Amino acid sequence: MQLIIFGPPGVGKGTLSDLLADKYKIPHISTGDIFRNEINSGNSELTQYVEKGLLVPDMVVNKVIEKALKQETFKSGFILDGYPRTTDQAEFLENALWKLKKNIDIVLNLVASEEEIVERATQRRMCGKCGALYNLVTMKPKKKDACDKCNGPLVQRKDDEEDTVRKRIQVYREETTPLIEHYKKKKLLIDVDASKKPRTIYSEVLKIIEAKIPKQQ
Repeated sequence: MQLIIFGPPGVGKGTLSDLLADKYKIPHISTGDIFRNEINSGNSELTQYVEKGLLVPDMVVNKVIEKALKQETFKSGFILDGYPRTTDQAEFLENALWKLKKNIDIVLNLVASEEEIVERATQRRMCGKCGALYNLVTMKPKKKDACDKCNGPLVQRKDDEEDTVRKRIQVYREETTPLIEHYKKKKLLIDVDASKKPRTIYSEVLKIIEAKIPKQQ
């Protein structure tokens, strides 16, 4: 099973992806994680863009993703979050999967209002010690301002400040509007109401997957 999950920053892609990955025993692929692994392994082509804060060209991104998809880890499927970002990347992905005799089964588009996303994102906190993530509304730590796992201090990331969140939402919409239309035309895109609680969203997505891909039941 190959899934793509779309949605603006703070809409809950990571939480949903992790729940689905655990349910179906397939990996959640975050492009950020792949990039970090590539940089740590000495990929100088990627490093030169990331270190300078430049936009990584499609050609470089595509090459990194294609390499990852060939790994044994992804043989049984994957949940892709953060890629593709352009229609050119989407077409490259389709071709790369065709070579591997795979295809995209469903594209889940998580939808919520800007105000709901901002409210949710600004309540996120990260452990300054181990990196664990929390939300002061939907996923509270047991102790105020302290990590459940290591008791480290919880901090708000720069990415989760209101002005930053709104700018990231705007950029996301500008980037992905053509891409959403691309997958609509292919009849792969399904909108999901992401204003609900994470467990409710998860339950509804399971029904979508089981209806679309009966063998996963």
